[in-house]
Order: sequence, then structure tokens, then C-alpha cells
Amino acid sequence: MKSEINGLPDWLSTPPGAYMLAWERAQFELAVSDVFGYHAVQLGLPELDALQANRMPHKWLAVSVLPAEPGALAPPEKPAGSAPVADTGSRRAALLADSAALPFPESSLDMVVLPHTLELCGDPHSALREVARVLVPEGRVVISGFNRASLWGLRQRRDHVYQRYGRDRLFLPDAGEYIGYWRLRDWLRLLDFEVESAHFGCYRPALGNQAWLDRFDWMDRAGKRWWPIFGAVYFLVAVKHVRGMRLLEPGWKTQKFPVAAPAIATRKSRASIDPPKP
Repeated sequence: MKSEINGLPDWLSTPPGAYMLAWERAQFELAVSDVFGYHAVQLGLPELDALQANRMPHKWLAVSVLPAEPGALAPPEKPAGSAPVADTGSRRAALLADSAALPFPESSLDMVVLPHTLELCGDPHSALREVARVLVPEGRVVISGFNRASLWGLRQRRDHVYQRYGRDRLFLPDAGEYIGYWRLRDWLRLLDFEVESAHFGCYRPALGNQAWLDRFDWMDRAGKRWWPIFGAVYFLVAVKHVRGMRLLEPGWKTQKFPVAAPAIATRKSRASIDPPKP
């Protein structure tokens, strides 16, 4: 990943970052809770436990850069004398891996979540191709990212212009050029993904003060109804399809085919077949 990712944890502690993080946490919980399988991986953003609501037995958190705090990836400590419980979180098993070269075999994962991973990596095309490689047929990828066509995106582009005249502070983390929503859909279509669901969120203006953000909370309801595609963040779920493959359905109900009635065969006597002798 690029070095700009070091500024993302600091930005998430700001009022707009906490506002966005709370919205995305709710979206990930709804999206992954009903996805079944055995193996799931979250790539990047350890500040958000995107797999917490999922019930798969094997879950990993893969990061490309170790966090500054040593215990950021460790599970919370259990109180003394408590009974041992099964670990259902995704932070216990942490991997140090490149998003464009995942240490998993082909068609081995049931779900991959990418919270702002594509826009923070150096080569988003390779990262998305790698996700398509490790996913099983009918596996799911869950992606969140900043929307360029939003108030936050406009503020970011304006700050980039002001940066040429000595202003060095940006509203959003400086992660290069953000990937547009429709552009991402085209990439997924080329990799045989079908977008299952997609929506936008965080419609409040690009303000850094918590009091002013609270004053514009009505824009979340209005934006969802009147300008739904202009939210600051997009969120989508896509399914990997493999051509020429059909998944076998469980044989709970066996299909009964009608049995034809047996035909009665009649045999003519030889006397009726042979002509009479002279």
C-alpha cells in the first residue's frame, strides 16, 4: 500500500471519520451476517471489524502494514476466572500480506471484504483480480469506498487545488485518485462478478466539527430519498460467477417422475400368420 495509509487511522478519529465508520460498521453487519461458508478474509482497515457479525468458523484479517500499536490486532483480554469461550472474531488470526498477492489457494475463500482497500493500494486492478482468484464460485466480495460524486469528493478536489497555493491539509485521507462507483462496476463485470446489492450513505456536508455535523443529520434521510447516488461513501456486494458451472442443490426433495403404464403385448398365433397349405 501507499504511504498515505498512515493518515487513515488519524482521520478515522475525527468527527467525519467516526461518522463514516459508524455507518460502514452497520452496513457490513447487515451484509455479512447471512453469508455462509467456511473461510472469510478482511483486507485492510483493522480499525473496523467487518466480519464480526459473520458466523464462519475461519476468519482472517490481512494487512499490508503492521499498525503502530502492538495490541491493535489482538483480541480483547478476558477477565480473570472467566470460562473459555470460542473465538468468533476476525482479529485473532492476522496476516501480513500484500493485497495483490494473497497467500491463499485458488477458489479457497467464501467471502472477501474490502473496506477502502482498493483505493488505498498501489494497484487496485491486481488486487481485484487476486480477489477473483481466491474466491470460490458464487463467493462474495463486499466493497466500500469514497464516492467522488459527492460533497466530500468535491471538497477533496477543491483542497487539492488549494494545495498548489500552499495549503497542505486535505479533508479526506490522501490516497490518490478515488475509484468511481460506475468505474468499479465495470471492473467487476470484466471479472465475471455480478453486483448483488449497492447503495450510498453519509450525506452530510464535508464539515470537521461535530456540532455542525449533528445539525445536518436530516440530510441523511433527505439524501437517501432525493439524491441517493451522491452519498459520500458507496457500499456494494458482488457475487462471482463461473461460466459453465452449476452448483448442485441439496437433495432434500427428490423429484418424482411419472411412471408410464406397462403396455400389454399380444402375440398372434402361427396359424393366423402362415398361409394355408394346398
